[in-house]
Amino acid sequence: MDDHKLTVKAYKNQDFLNSPDGRSIRILAEFLEPKARFDKNNIIDTIVLFGSARLLSKSDAQKLYEQVKLLDPKEVPNYAHKLRHAQVMLEMSRYYEDAVELSRLLTEWSLNLPTEKNRFIVCSGGGPGIMEAANKGANLAGGLSVGLNISIPFEQFINTYVTPELKFEFHYFFMRKFWFVYLAKSLIVFPGGFGTMDEFFEVLTLLQTGKIKKQMKVIVYDEKYWKKVINFDALIEFGTINPEDMELFSFCNTPMQAFNEITEHFEKNYLNKINSKKSITL
Repeated sequence: MDDHKLTVKAYKNQDFLNSPDGRSIRILAEFLEPKARFDKNNIIDTIVLFGSARLLSKSDAQKLYEQVKLLDPKEVPNYAHKLRHAQVMLEMSRYYEDAVELSRLLTEWSLNLPTEKNRFIVCSGGGPGIMEAANKGANLAGGLSVGLNISIPFEQFINTYVTPELKFEFHYFFMRKFWFVYLAKSLIVFPGGFGTMDEFFEVLTLLQTGKIKKQMKVIVYDEKYWKKVINFDALIEFGTINPEDMELFSFCNTPMQAFNEITEHFEKNYLNKINSKKSITL
């Protein structure tokens, strides 16, 4: 072995830190480093928005649709499929716009709370699509927002709306999920695919089994979409969930409906307005 590597301090030995033997240190770092930054920025709790990374803003979806329409169907393979995809993206763009609006409303509300701490901060996965929309809404309101990014081969990059000092880059999915849940007082699940459903059902499982003991408000955004994608009634019919398990979350169909349910939940369970107007307790 190189003599230099024998004399370097262990915490500066990159070969060791990047090796299988250093895995436990890397995992611990993905717990402690975010914790230190959350503490430094006085982040007490968060509102997490999940949803598809593939959805576009209305303006971007409209541009895509117009570009496809200009193509010559005779010269473009699978033109009908491309046109239909562009149409779907334009239809689905309303969820992006709704996420921007809901995030803006929640951030404006949290900024007006009588506390020096940063409460109910919008948090997303930090990437494109619904994640970008969530951070964009908070940015428009002039508030902080968190981006818990994950290193994967495609789709994921940190969007420009995340507050710079609250941009995180994770290697381990389970540590990223930990930080999604640990500070969250509410979870909003927008339309999405495998990743969104994975995060949604893991939180439901933690609530169902009592592993999450705090009063977490779970909002499932757009009842029509989710009931078409997941047959909740069939799960009850076949006895794989109980009817009361449906009480673990609420369906909401507009930004204002979701805003009202979340803020009412916070005021009931987390905001102490009796003792002092200037005092807010967990």
